[in-house]
Amino acid sequence: MQAAPSQHCRLHSCRRILLRTPFRSGLSALGRRAALPRQADAAATSYRSAQSHRLICSAEARTSQDFAKTFEELSDACEYLKAVPPSEKYNASSDVLEAMKALKESGAIKKWGKIADEGVTRRNVFLGELKKVGIKNPEAVATPSVRDDAAFLYTLVGVTSVLAVLGGFLPGDWGFFVPYLTGAIVLVVLAVGSTAPGLLQVFTDFFKTLFPDFRERVLRHEASHFLIGYLMGVPITGYSLGIGKEHIDFAEAALQNRKLMMRPLTDDEVNRLSIMSMAGVTAEAQTFDEVVGQTQDLMDLQRILRRSENKLGDQAQQNLTRWAVWQAAIALRDHEPEYKALMEAMGQKKSVSECIQAIETA
Repeated sequence: MQAAPSQHCRLHSCRRILLRTPFRSGLSALGRRAALPRQADAAATSYRSAQSHRLICSAEARTSQDFAKTFEELSDACEYLKAVPPSEKYNASSDVLEAMKALKESGAIKKWGKIADEGVTRRNVFLGELKKVGIKNPEAVATPSVRDDAAFLYTLVGVTSVLAVLGGFLPGDWGFFVPYLTGAIVLVVLAVGSTAPGLLQVFTDFFKTLFPDFRERVLRHEASHFLIGYLMGVPITGYSLGIGKEHIDFAEAALQNRKLMMRPLTDDEVNRLSIMSMAGVTAEAQTFDEVVGQTQDLMDLQRILRRSENKLGDQAQQNLTRWAVWQAAIALRDHEPEYKALMEAMGQKKSVSECIQAIETA
C-alpha cells in the first residue's frame, strides 16, 4: 500500500523532467539560430572595414608614389636648369614652375603660395611695431653694417704698424724705406676702397668668416629668403651657403624677369618683391642687434623701387622698407616650425625638393 505513492511520485517527477528538457533545448536552439544573423552581420562589417582600410592604404600608397615621382621631376628640372646657359634659363625655369604647379594641384605642397593667396596690403608701420614682431634693434634695419670692413681695416693698420716699427731696426737703408713702404700700403688700400671697393671684396669676405656668428647669420638669412619666396608662390631652383656665394635662385619664369624689365611694376608686384628682398634682413634682425648682410638686399630693394609705376618719395620708401620687414617678421613668426625645419635641411645641404618637403611636413 505504501509503494504506490512512491511509484506515483517517481512517475510524476520523470514526467516533469521529460516535459522540461525539450522546452529548454528548444530555447537554446532558437538562441543559437538568432545569434547566427548577428554573427554574420558582425563578420560582414569587419570584412567591409578591413576592405575599406586596404583601399585607403592602397590609395595613400599610390598618392605617395605620385608625389615622389613629381618631386623627382622637380629635382631633375632644377638640375637641368643649372646646366643650361644663361640665355636658356628663362625657358628652362618653366619646367620648374610646371612641376611646382603639379605638386600644388595634387595636394603635395599646400603651403606654396600661401601668403600670395591671402594677399598683402601696404600700410604705415612705425619702429615700435617692429619691436613687437621680434626685431631686436629696429634702428639697425636699412643701416648698412661696417663691421667686416672695420675688422679688415683695423687688422691692416695694426699689422702694418708692427711691420713699420720692426722695419726701423733693419740695417742700412732698409731701416729707412721699409717703414715708409708699409705705411704706404694703408694709403693704397684706402684709395682702392674709396674708388673701387669691389676689388677688396675677397679680403672682406675672408674677415667675415673670423666672426663666430658668421655661419648662423648666413643660414638664417638665406633660409628666410627661401621660405618667404616659397610662401609667396615663387619656385626655388637652387641655393648656396658658400662664402661669397650666398644666394637663393628663384625661377625666372615665375618672376617673369623679362616682362618686369620691359614695363613698370604695379603696387602689388612691388609689395611682394619688397617682402622677398627684405626677408634675409628680417631674419638677422630678429636674432642679432646688428644686421650685417643687408647691403645686397637693400640694393635689390632700391632696384625694385626704381621700377615702380608709382614713384615713391624718401619718406614713402622708408615706410615701405619698414612695412616689408614687418610683413616678413610676421610670416617667420607664424611659420616658425617650417623655418626651423628648413634651416636644418639647408644646414645639411639637402636638395631643393628635400627642403620643400621639410617645409610641408613641419
